[in-house]
Amino acid sequence: MSEKLLSWIDARLPLLLLAVMVLRGSFLAINGFDLIGDEAYYWDWSRQPDWCYFSKPPMVAWIIGSFTWLLGDHTFTVRLPALLLGTLFLGYFHATARAFYGARAAALALLIVLATPINALANFLMTIDPPLYCFWMMSVYYLRRAVFDNRPRAWLWAGLANAAALLSKQSALIIPLMLLIFLLADGQRRYLLKSQFGFYLLPIAIAAVPILWWNQQHDWVMFGHSKSHFGNHDPVDVIKHLQWARDFLLYQVLLVSPVMCVLVLISSVQSALGFRQLSAEQRFLWLMGPAVLLGVLLLSLLQKAQGNWPMPFYFTGLILLAGKWQAGAWKKSIKYGLLLGYFMVGITYVLPVVLQLLNLQNTAFDPTKRFKSWQELAINVHFERLISQPNLEDTFVVAMGHRYLASEMAFYLPDHPKVYRYETSGLVQSQYEVWPGPQQFLGKNGFVLAEETEENLPAELKAAFESFRFLVQIPNPSKSNRFYYLYFGENLKFWPTPIPKTIDKETYVPSDS
Repeated sequence: MSEKLLSWIDARLPLLLLAVMVLRGSFLAINGFDLIGDEAYYWDWSRQPDWCYFSKPPMVAWIIGSFTWLLGDHTFTVRLPALLLGTLFLGYFHATARAFYGARAAALALLIVLATPINALANFLMTIDPPLYCFWMMSVYYLRRAVFDNRPRAWLWAGLANAAALLSKQSALIIPLMLLIFLLADGQRRYLLKSQFGFYLLPIAIAAVPILWWNQQHDWVMFGHSKSHFGNHDPVDVIKHLQWARDFLLYQVLLVSPVMCVLVLISSVQSALGFRQLSAEQRFLWLMGPAVLLGVLLLSLLQKAQGNWPMPFYFTGLILLAGKWQAGAWKKSIKYGLLLGYFMVGITYVLPVVLQLLNLQNTAFDPTKRFKSWQELAINVHFERLISQPNLEDTFVVAMGHRYLASEMAFYLPDHPKVYRYETSGLVQSQYEVWPGPQQFLGKNGFVLAEETEENLPAELKAAFESFRFLVQIPNPSKSNRFYYLYFGENLKFWPTPIPKTIDKETYVPSDS
């Protein structure tokens, strides 16, 4: 690795981060991609601010809501926080690596993380990941300052950052758990459990209170949802377990890049086997990520694990990798890993241009096609709504099927109507079942959008209106030979919401991951 390049990065870090942010911001502004389902779903959350939601704490909704309140409900506005949080993450990532291993290793660590596809994606898509990654890295940085540099004020900053991470995702509780293990295992620093650890935990505990209160008011729905992700609901054979593990590893390779993923896993295993020989700082870094990464890897052999679950655990693993490089290990492997990683990241940026040049847009060879269908569908639905009901005031929309249909229609229909979801199973499978139904629209007219023909619609839903009729068949832009069906119901008499069953039944399969 060129010493001149590493020195340049260290000397001109703000300029580099600004350049990266401008490049990514330009891509966000011109790529033309619709919001993915989760982005629209969290945007719909942001329209009803709360202390918690069906599957996640409230941070993502709070952030999106703040930006759309200031700048309007636009695709770019929803994604802008991801860009800003991603840039802040890079700054803290570099600062953390520098605190552990110095300027050269920090510059290399920054080059490595920029070469991971997940870092690029986390700046394009506003899901729970950008705030989690940013606040996770901030927590690690301030804990490093507190534990190893003896900065008392850093304990409070670490606690505040960890509280923000907890408000982003429940998995942030892993950080204080790993810190507790580290301090118990480190005789020289065990005294911090009595003197400083409580100050760190206080903001985290305060942040947990509204989450717990909200769940107590809503039958602990978030905890039931989280529980549903663990264990197998039905007997599973060995072949299926191996398929799950294979798919999980494939996600890691694609999101982190093949070489870097393998090197982090090898380094993590080596650190586990030689834990006693590690320095205190190496033990801290290993516990703050790679140790949990290995645990999730083992979990993927036992059950289906989501590919994005272990992403925060790679951060300190990449910093450890930079430290090993500085000590003389894996020089060539990291060089080739960087080349392959930047190639994969580059594909992300140029893909829309390549598809346009080759005239492959919206064909079977266009992997971005599913990001472009929602706005087209919403325009077609809105046109048909206007034909049947020129005055849309005091009308509502009901979506049947996946929660994404409800959230995407709420965002991309020009009037941003209140969209409800009718869940035929009676299970609480999304935030739409936590919220009340359209009782405020009793006596009003509504549109029902579904993938089922009229004879397959629930009889109780049709009976809820004084009259109910089919309007039009609308092509599904993302699936050829598939259609959506739009219906019109006049004078809503009642809302036939099934009585929700408890969500922790053995048969429950979550729709919100």
